[in-house]
Amino acid sequence: MNWRQDYRNKCTTAEEAVRTIKSGNRVVLGHCCGEPRHLVKALVDLSPPVENVEIVHMISMGACEYCTPENARHFIHNSLFAGASTRNAIQDGRARYTPCFFSEIPRLFREEVLPVDVAMCALSPPDEHGYCSFGVSVDYTKQAVDSAKTVIAQINDQMPRTLGDSYVHTTELDFIVEWSEPLPQIPAGSISAVEMEIGRHCAQLIDDGACLQVGIGGIPDAVLAALGSKKDLGIHTEMFSDGVVNLVEKGVITCSRKNLHRGRLIATFVMGTRKVYDFVHNNPMVEMHPVDYTNDPFIVAQNDNLVAINSALQVDLAGQVASDTIGARQYSGVGGQVDFLRGASRSSGGKAILALPSTAGDGSYSRIVPRLLDGASVTATRSDVHLIVTEYGIANLRGKSLRERALALISIAHPNFRDGLSMEMERRMLA
Repeated sequence: MNWRQDYRNKCTTAEEAVRTIKSGNRVVLGHCCGEPRHLVKALVDLSPPVENVEIVHMISMGACEYCTPENARHFIHNSLFAGASTRNAIQDGRARYTPCFFSEIPRLFREEVLPVDVAMCALSPPDEHGYCSFGVSVDYTKQAVDSAKTVIAQINDQMPRTLGDSYVHTTELDFIVEWSEPLPQIPAGSISAVEMEIGRHCAQLIDDGACLQVGIGGIPDAVLAALGSKKDLGIHTEMFSDGVVNLVEKGVITCSRKNLHRGRLIATFVMGTRKVYDFVHNNPMVEMHPVDYTNDPFIVAQNDNLVAINSALQVDLAGQVASDTIGARQYSGVGGQVDFLRGASRSSGGKAILALPSTAGDGSYSRIVPRLLDGASVTATRSDVHLIVTEYGIANLRGKSLRERALALISIAHPNFRDGLSMEMERRMLA
């Protein structure tokens, strides 16, 4: 039997495919904009016959209806990175949160620390050889498919076909549902004056020919907007969005001076608008790889002059960073921040940057604090942290004593809070 006949034999409806999911199964969903939303809707609609189905994923761009109180008997969400649609469920106990580095999630599936009963993914249509692309979401999704007892694939003709280590053959799929739907789009927001100033400070730390890891949001967009005069920048990142495409079009990002994957943008997932989805489609400049490759600190470190730019919620005077919790409340997740902090720190000429506004709550609260909020988790230890950037400047903590760190951080805190932070530093007698 050739692959085309096998493919046709596996085609079914979403409703029929999800009926194979049993109570107590663990179901891993494709990540972010690679979520098979049509399949997820069919699963939620099926909910009355099933109980205690565990739904596992990182960020979801869908409605996450399996997290609603009325579905609590049918589904429990195990979050590997809390998002806007899942935070309340985690806080209320209808969902769980599992701390983990992004780079290690595939290993959890591969080694059956989290055995995968069912993987549900969105794929591009097959090529002439029967290979489908994971498109905008290779990350942990590829390993989930490789590890699953059952694979249900939504073949979406609007999924870009990305190159790299980004394929699965149709013979590896158990159920195929052909369903066309647009990918979620995340347009860039406006950049505030504070974010623009942070972006300018970060840009000072980026030399021509540097290789960047940068994400999405106001601060990453501000950093990218400040790089227009740079030359021959490269990309080795976990994700990128429209801002990177803009710099490719301007000739700023060429990847020509990378020493690893020269001439190629390396990423594990993509999110943004149709512009970035069109850019990555069949583009030989873009290579998508599983996250246990892109985010492996030892791989990251092989890129010379790797500059990693990530965000934070709070930094204490010793340099400890909370990026995924606000006090005891789970806000997001560890993701790839520590992967790239450690990789950049080991890169020849590398720089690990954590950027954040100096205040929160319309200026009511300092983000640089004597101690992290009660219950907060330390995302990056003080030994991992290198450069902290706010709109007031750059604090280099590398090789600095506790007192030197505190003084550097106070110098980039909002002026309204510097005296109080200085008094607290002296009271605690940092030395």
